[in-house]
Amino acid sequence: MRLEHFTPTYMVERIYDLTVEDLKARGIKTVLADLDNTLLAWNNPDGTPELKQWLQDLRDGGIELIVVSNNTTKRVEKAVKPLNVKFVSWSLKPMPRGILHVLRTHHLKREEVIMVGDQMLTDIWAAHGAGVRSVLVQRLIESDMWQTWLNRRIEKYVKKIVFQAHPHLKWEKTLRDN
Repeated sequence: MRLEHFTPTYMVERIYDLTVEDLKARGIKTVLADLDNTLLAWNNPDGTPELKQWLQDLRDGGIELIVVSNNTTKRVEKAVKPLNVKFVSWSLKPMPRGILHVLRTHHLKREEVIMVGDQMLTDIWAAHGAGVRSVLVQRLIESDMWQTWLNRRIEKYVKKIVFQAHPHLKWEKTLRDN
């Protein structure tokens, strides 16, 4: 396991900061997104008006969003049905299984896909394992589902090492190439 597995390609404060213009400028046609605390606050299944506007902007710009989650099919389907987006559940991140499934079944090119998530130890690692660019976002709310607690504790130390090794990484309001 190398440090690069956990090092995001980009860091933006929130998923909603990803604009159609920035994504298109980097050749992105499909955004893969983690669900809980990335796309939706885990305790707010209805989302926000900001989320709904962002989804509309993506659709208007011809960019597809597909949720890639470790959650159960029932949980993910319930969350994304009102948003009218496709999803993969039980993706087993940090393994790249879910991302590779989406690439294969949707006939996507790796260079046209980006994975967005709030955790280095699952989302970013899975993205790099699948050979796609990654975006680390700050979690939408400070609390997490109980299953995430241990991961966050470990990630705290991993982040410290990654940020020391890559001092140019910082939270941005837009995609910034290094």
